[in-house]
Amino acid sequence: MPVTVVQAKPVVEEVKGNFRFIDIGVNLTDPVFRGYHHGRKKHDDDFDAMLERSKAAGVKSMIITGGSLHESKEALELAREHGFYATVGCHPTRTTQFESFKAGPEAYLEQLDKLIGSHLTGKGRVVAVGECGLDYDRTQFATPETQRKHFRSQLALAKKYHLPLFLHSRAAHDDFVKILREEGFGEDGGRAVGAKGGVVHSFTGTVAEAAELMDMGFHIGLNGCSLKTADNLLTAQSIRPDRVMFETDAPWCTLTAGHVSKAHIQTLPPSLNTLYFPQATKPEAFVRGKPVKGRNEPMAIGGVAWVVHKLNDRTTFEQVTEKAWKNTVQVFGLEELN
Repeated sequence: MPVTVVQAKPVVEEVKGNFRFIDIGVNLTDPVFRGYHHGRKKHDDDFDAMLERSKAAGVKSMIITGGSLHESKEALELAREHGFYATVGCHPTRTTQFESFKAGPEAYLEQLDKLIGSHLTGKGRVVAVGECGLDYDRTQFATPETQRKHFRSQLALAKKYHLPLFLHSRAAHDDFVKILREEGFGEDGGRAVGAKGGVVHSFTGTVAEAAELMDMGFHIGLNGCSLKTADNLLTAQSIRPDRVMFETDAPWCTLTAGHVSKAHIQTLPPSLNTLYFPQATKPEAFVRGKPVKGRNEPMAIGGVAWVVHKLNDRTTFEQVTEKAWKNTVQVFGLEELN
């Protein structure tokens, strides 16, 4: 006789409480939040609606990523306008901007330096140097040599201003940690040379790589890209509670149905699922008040935290979210959020 296989429904856990988040990496300068997709206007500006959805989902604050000199200026302005925070730096894939800057690489670095120095206090302040680091997956945009040179120069800014780092490492772990160690960041996040640790964001490395970075005094930022594969989940599970932070990297790094993490997302209680993943529409069928398909938003940070909670089922969801909150406040000096 044929056998009918009935797939078991995911066990949905009951949770209660108000869960709070700080999205440590969000690209609010991206024009997609203003309705532009790949350079074309597809729908109305829904920036404010996106922020309202994030508030409803428990996102109390955000750190807006600065990926270049120009973008860092925009990030600081948005942070000031909305009461958030920002990073200042140059992404490894954009480090050719140092070389092409009209007044030369030293002048580009000097402009980053001045931007940091003039925004250390007050509303919308800079709380980290970065996004900086190495990306050997996309060397067509900047050679490894160019990336390494200008990674080192930005590390000097973290020492000068005693700021944490917002770091990027992709397919470059050996050179990444080599440079950090040579520049004095091999222990305690570089505090001996005036720095204050930081976070390796959007982490997709191995268990061993994560362990090395944590032992050096750095934190690990997890988002949808950190939870794609079975190996990713093993790494995420290995992150020590005192070293974890959460982010979305919005509008990128969505948690999608093709990820292994889907099985955990399916166990979200309906009340939280509605907040973190409300029904979305395609850009061409935009409905005011609804999110746009294919565009990640800060509201989804709760889904990232939920997966990490399910990977460490001896801890409650509240314990996971509160530990990440405390880590973030401590590293970036956000005590006023408490």
